[in-house]
Amino acid sequence: MTSPLRLPDLMPDFAHVRAWVFDLDNTLYPPAMRLFDQIEVRMTEFVRRTVGGTEAEADRLRKAYWAQYGTTLAGLMREHDVDADAYLEEVHDISFDALAPDPYLAECIKALPGRRIVYTNGSAPYAARVLEARGLSAAFDAIYGVEHAGYAPKPEAGAFRRIFARDGLDPRAAAMFEDDPRNLAAPHQMGMRTVHVAETPVEAPHVQHFTDDLGAFLSRLR
Repeated sequence: MTSPLRLPDLMPDFAHVRAWVFDLDNTLYPPAMRLFDQIEVRMTEFVRRTVGGTEAEADRLRKAYWAQYGTTLAGLMREHDVDADAYLEEVHDISFDALAPDPYLAECIKALPGRRIVYTNGSAPYAARVLEARGLSAAFDAIYGVEHAGYAPKPEAGAFRRIFARDGLDPRAAAMFEDDPRNLAAPHQMGMRTVHVAETPVEAPHVQHFTDDLGAFLSRLR
């Protein structure tokens, strides 16, 4: 794994990259903005209303589905046959006031050579609102949500294949930026460069680079 102290050595690893794939939540905005906290509250309430029980029990089930199936939605679809679109609309009905524009990050993303896309386990309309609030909309060529993968979630390899086929993206000439390290396993296997964006690094064979400052990392690729 690349240490943040070795950022000047990044160029050779990314010289071949012509498609840049970014996760959304806690990747294109810092976790300290705590936007996803609102979504977790709404997911827990959806689970409680669907399954029954207490709020604490629903919260435990929400986390268990995320761990087992990749997303809470995938678990609810598998175990309770919920309507995916209704779920996504409800859990993403949140305030975006916590987000602030990041002109520097926008500049760094725009400077990347080739195609730049967002791929999230959330919905594309939700992602568009996040990008707008962060001032990043113009930096990207396309947005793909879980609906574009037939509601199959990352980390499933099939979900990545559907999105990349839809976009015409060659994984061997692409890089993936993600806060959840398990979502980097399939991209790594496909030949992508992988970058873990988080506050704390994780040692894993499929994590090639780490950064706790996405803008600073991308600035080294210009």
